Amino acid sequence: MLFKPKSTPIYLSRLIFLQNSQQNLCTKSRHCSRKNINDDDDEDKEQKTQNAKENQHDHLYLYKSKGQHLLTNTRILDAIVRRANVRPNDTVLEIGPGTGNLTVKLLEAAQKVVAIEIDKRMVDVLHKRVSEKGLEDRLHVICEDAMKAEFPQFDLVVANIPYGISSPLVAKLVYGGNHFRSATLLLQKEFARRLLAKPGDSEFNRLAVNVKLVADVEFVMDVSKKEFLPCPKVDSSVIIIRPKAEVPDVNLYEWWAFTRTCFSKKNKTLGATFKQKKKVIELLKLAKIPSSNTENALIGKNNGFDDDYDGNNEEEETDGEDGFPSSCSDVEMTLFKEKIVGILKTGRFEDKRPSKLSNEELLHLLSLFNQAGIYFHDHVNPKGSDNVAFAAAAAYSL
Repeated sequence: MLFKPKSTPIYLSRLIFLQNSQQNLCTKSRHCSRKNINDDDDEDKEQKTQNAKENQHDHLYLYKSKGQHLLTNTRILDAIVRRANVRPNDTVLEIGPGTGNLTVKLLEAAQKVVAIEIDKRMVDVLHKRVSEKGLEDRLHVICEDAMKAEFPQFDLVVANIPYGISSPLVAKLVYGGNHFRSATLLLQKEFARRLLAKPGDSEFNRLAVNVKLVADVEFVMDVSKKEFLPCPKVDSSVIIIRPKAEVPDVNLYEWWAFTRTCFSKKNKTLGATFKQKKKVIELLKLAKIPSSNTENALIGKNNGFDDDYDGNNEEEETDGEDGFPSSCSDVEMTLFKEKIVGILKTGRFEDKRPSKLSNEELLHLLSLFNQAGIYFHDHVNPKGSDNVAFAAAAAYSL
């Protein structure tokens, strides 16, 4: 039986009016009054009235299931553009522009805006709104799924990201081939906290480890859920991601597979994780038969991101050998296990927990493993896409 997804009817001419009530700016129609309104409030009211007139004939349904929550607070929109440090000659990439509340402000500050929007209805409204402001020559709209689209060259990313694609989109941006100054993103508050987490924090996770390998993350501000239409269930946060000028010389597929292993149970000691029989067999097969893509498919699924970035939702590891060919003798396994434990002891990692390790420490441990001939990904015949950005994003979309 098919069900029609829940939607919220939003009349564009009412967006500003509803915004007023959310910000406790009362109107005569609600029998409210307000004294001593400063110049900024007068300016905001004038802009809201103008926007309402421009959109008085437009209406559409917004689907919460698709993450269609429009930010309507003018001051917050201004603050986002200001903190993004948009320059007059910049090309800005915006993902999920919706009806253009942020887009219009970006067009006023940048040379060009490339907006990627999957909803054709939104594209039509966006084109009309921008055209009425005489800014259509500076806007290029790509009506496509952002996770499948090839991103053009851009200087900045500024966007209110749909919650459902936060993980794969961040992965696609930071591991993409495009060189950009920064990405100013409005994200779900809890997700932003995980990106910002540091070793030792309860929220520290594999997502933060993988992103911070190649970028720095800065907190900007929190945004109440009341500032959106329709109102989501959770608050949001604005963060800025800045790609690092220099990144470690490490095979990314190897790094992703390694961090997945370490963070499968992030609060377990590394000794406990790597002594498990199942893990020993996996690593032994990679070391023993590196060119076998069939057997390495067992590890291949671990060579990227996924949505279990907390390391708290993984299934418990078992000592069983389900799914593994019995090609490893007990003697081989024992010797290989001793080799793994020896590496952990040499680097003083046996009793340490991934949730408290820095990227530098994790890189050092991976280097020790690789120098000893122990790998976490097929380094002879690597599987996966040649496009690292799409590979990272695809793994996070699973």
